[in-house]
Amino acid sequence: MIPARLLMTTDTVGGVWTYAVDLAYALAGGGTEILLAVLGPEPGEVQRRQARTVRGLSLVMLPGKLEWMAEPDTDLRRQGGQLLALERDFQPDMVHLNGYAHAALPWRSPTLVAAHSCVWSWFRAVRGEEPTEDWRNYVERVRRGLNAAGAVVAPSHAFLAEIEALYRPQAPCCAVLNGRDAAGFAPAAKEPFVLAAGRLWDEAKNVAAVIHVAGRLDWLVAIAGPLAGRKPGAAMPLGALTPAEMASWMGRASIFAAPARYEPFGLTVLEAALSGCALVLGDIPSQRELWRDAAIFVPPDDDDRLQAALATLIENAARREEMAAKARQRALRYSARAMASGYRAAYAVAQARHRSLPKSA
Repeated sequence: MIPARLLMTTDTVGGVWTYAVDLAYALAGGGTEILLAVLGPEPGEVQRRQARTVRGLSLVMLPGKLEWMAEPDTDLRRQGGQLLALERDFQPDMVHLNGYAHAALPWRSPTLVAAHSCVWSWFRAVRGEEPTEDWRNYVERVRRGLNAAGAVVAPSHAFLAEIEALYRPQAPCCAVLNGRDAAGFAPAAKEPFVLAAGRLWDEAKNVAAVIHVAGRLDWLVAIAGPLAGRKPGAAMPLGALTPAEMASWMGRASIFAAPARYEPFGLTVLEAALSGCALVLGDIPSQRELWRDAAIFVPPDDDDRLQAALATLIENAARREEMAAKARQRALRYSARAMASGYRAAYAVAQARHRSLPKSA
């Protein structure tokens, strides 16, 4: 299905913004007009410039707390009313929700929920335990949203299996792998340093492990991302980078390290692979699925194995170049065009289910 008009939600906090703009760009090339409802913090100037590159894309701001934040119910209700008003005025052929709570609204249009992450699966992967009692309302919001959706999409088969096991959604489910435009990322003359990226305090990304081994390596280790007062040890802090700055660093980096404990897809890993970096990744199901023999995998909590994997690539140029070539070759499969094609098929499923349900449902 190629929707003539698509109402999509997003936020600006993480990779969902990049995903939403890339998908909008690919869909707009097929003639789709897109209204992007931005929940939570407003986009910055760089993000606004990204949105302006998409012909047929309009933004509307719906400020307030996001569904995973503390006590969001008042804001979610207000945003819900605003979204239904947008649906009434815009008359979309499809509503694409990059979140869960608002899927339970009384939509008149077919709906699709894209599951990018969730707190329950995060707790299990990062802490090895179930969410605490104060997350119960969040879990119920997610469950209601998934059950109300016309279709559910996840960015990897591994994460889809997790969502299905935890929530058992009633809607048809499928995996549509995320994608990026390779034109924005290209290998440059490679330099002898390791690059990692992420918030230093993020237990899921596990950048702290890269910092911990940095002093044991013969190469410089550079860390992109906000430090918030934390010390980067022997690593060189780059701070928060613009997308263009990040692409430049990736183009020059020889190795990209991402020993994540939790990563439903990993857009930054894809960008590094497109930039010709050899990959050292956390040995978790989603990354094994996506990168197979095109990366070296290490247990996220084994710093010695991480150090050994990085040292092997540092010392062996032929092996490093081989792994970089494999990573880029595999990364080219994950294009924005392929992602858009997958979503068009998923929209058709959501539309068919919408037509099959009783009008009162």
